[in-house]
Amino acid sequence: MASIFPTPSPIFSHLITLTFLFVLATTLAAATGEDGTFVKRADRRLLGLKKEKLSHFKFYWHDILSGPNPTSVPIVLPPSNKSTTAYGGVNMIDNPLTLGPKLSSKMVGRAQGLYGSASQQGVGLLMVMNFAFMEGKYNESTITVLGRNMVFTKVREMAVIGGTGLFRFARGYVEARTSTVDLKTRDAVVEYNVYVMHY
Repeated sequence: MASIFPTPSPIFSHLITLTFLFVLATTLAAATGEDGTFVKRADRRLLGLKKEKLSHFKFYWHDILSGPNPTSVPIVLPPSNKSTTAYGGVNMIDNPLTLGPKLSSKMVGRAQGLYGSASQQGVGLLMVMNFAFMEGKYNESTITVLGRNMVFTKVREMAVIGGTGLFRFARGYVEARTSTVDLKTRDAVVEYNVYVMHY
């Protein structure tokens, strides 16, 4: 017995299938909230972002290369002994951060990261480090610093590029001033003033 409905053409069948797939994909995208991109607007409140505040931290950074328990150790030696700037050398650090310039002062955190000699013309370091705090409400929060440190300049500025814990989304800058340096051992104490915007 013949059907009373005409057989649809192959083109018509493909159009129906494509239309169905388009409607299905649009419905699923609406249901899942995805628009086909990998970015979507985030709710500031869900991330705990309130009014931004500016904080000033001051502490002393102890770079100890000498003695039985150095806090700064070379991981890459300069390729040439002829360099007066140690260009190419890299040190890994786990330096104490204290309230006063003496190592016996109260420790509030550690500077963990590395620095490398990045200048052929002077003593210039590339600093990459986290100030990892261990005091009060800042315990286990970090501030991340990246920048150029021309060691014999009176005041050096480096950028705060972020952080964790109470310093998520942080931005700002640090000022470094050499407090003391032993040219024989290369041990140094540096005063850091950190100005950081955070939530």
